[in-house]
Amino acid sequence: MDQEEVLLEEQETVLQLPTGTPDQMAKALFEGQMGVTDFHMHQVLQAALCRGGDYADLYFEYAYRTSVVMEESIIKNSSISISKGVGVRVLKGDQTGYAYSEDLSLDAMQRAARTAASIATSATVKEHEGYRFNRLKPSNYYPVTRTVTDLPLADKITKIQDAERAAHNYDPRIKRVTVSMVDTVDIVRIVTSDRRFVSDVRPMFRMNVHCVAQEDKNVQTGSAGVGGRVGLPFLEAEDHPNQIGKKAATEAILLLGAEQAPSGSMPVILGPAQSGILLHEAVGHPLEADFNRKGSSAYSGRIGEQVASPLCTIYDTGTIDHDRGALNCDDEGFLPSQNLLIENGILRGYMHDRISAAHYDLVPTGNGRRESYAHYPMPRMTTTYLANGETDPEEILEAVDQGIYCVSFSGGQVDISNGDFVFVPTVAYLVEKGKITKPIKNLTLIGNGPDAMSRVSLVGNDFAFSEGIWTCGKDGQSVPVGVGLPTVLISEMTVGGM
Repeated sequence: MDQEEVLLEEQETVLQLPTGTPDQMAKALFEGQMGVTDFHMHQVLQAALCRGGDYADLYFEYAYRTSVVMEESIIKNSSISISKGVGVRVLKGDQTGYAYSEDLSLDAMQRAARTAASIATSATVKEHEGYRFNRLKPSNYYPVTRTVTDLPLADKITKIQDAERAAHNYDPRIKRVTVSMVDTVDIVRIVTSDRRFVSDVRPMFRMNVHCVAQEDKNVQTGSAGVGGRVGLPFLEAEDHPNQIGKKAATEAILLLGAEQAPSGSMPVILGPAQSGILLHEAVGHPLEADFNRKGSSAYSGRIGEQVASPLCTIYDTGTIDHDRGALNCDDEGFLPSQNLLIENGILRGYMHDRISAAHYDLVPTGNGRRESYAHYPMPRMTTTYLANGETDPEEILEAVDQGIYCVSFSGGQVDISNGDFVFVPTVAYLVEKGKITKPIKNLTLIGNGPDAMSRVSLVGNDFAFSEGIWTCGKDGQSVPVGVGLPTVLISEMTVGGM
């Protein structure tokens, strides 16, 4: 029996997930299979508030994850993982207590609740009445009846092989190809002491191709991916494996012939979609309300001020259908909103969780997020984007005599306190006399968020969201996010070599 046959045999033993609406699935899973009833939730909330806490919430989670990784036609890894548990949070004034349990028995959950209560407050024990929950039914921004998890492993391997073949067939200089496919179904239930009760079923899919190209001693890499809160219809609608296999190979081969990037101050054009990661890092993180509540952001105390070019209107929202950053409810049970952050260059608001919203006497914006039940929530982005402009992209190119055009990025870093950032474009070109010319490599973009946004001189009419590949890290927690951008001209930015 070969390795592939063993993997197929192992998959057949996996527990089938329940079906139905998000509330029905959560009910069947947590109440039916695991025996966590309303009575148990009442008891755990009472234990959480037994020492006089102001508020408590329970975050139940069941996550089913499969992944397959192939390198040079060999399955390097194929795994199925299941995690389940509950996180208990207690708030008392500015103090937060948090504990979690992988054991969903009543005794174990109550122990976690009492631990969280002890961390949050040392007041005397008190009794609380039972709860009549207000069961919310949010809109569904990612209805999926057939998830990628339902796809047999043999069919997943076939799609992975298609992507690998497309990359190798693009050019003989492609020497190594790695393809990964990861899909998750995350079932959550949030129950709070102020009677909020909401369930969500969150599918997630991502497929990535990484290529290594070599010509003599010149070695370059290329990557491409696609994903989002999508299901099997997404995979069936287009030939994504061949598309991203070819795209990753194209990038690697392109960089074999790229020239060393220039350095100095010059105009920078950000291409649509993927370049939105610069906006995410340089502007999005500093607008998360916990930084501003503590006064540690470059945007702290600046509501109502001009902080960007009048051409810039920036939103964060969890309501984009099937986007990687979409949420039917956040991890505190609040519904997402289209959160206006910057309007025509004027700072209008921050992204809030429950704690920061209470500090500012505002309503939470649906940005309370966490990595899992083992983590407490905090203000995090969902899908952050700069709204469409009016200028044709060709006009933006024609406005640049000498500069660079950035297509994609590997990521970046930002200093929240002052807005300084460093970004690494992976695919970029010289712009000479209004035309895209030579590909360039080994460059960084160095700047300051507020300063760069004030230098936005043209915004294109070609807005696009990214392909659903970004994951954001903060304080040791990772969450999926989306980004979006039209073509944007920043009149001056520092370009550095590597």
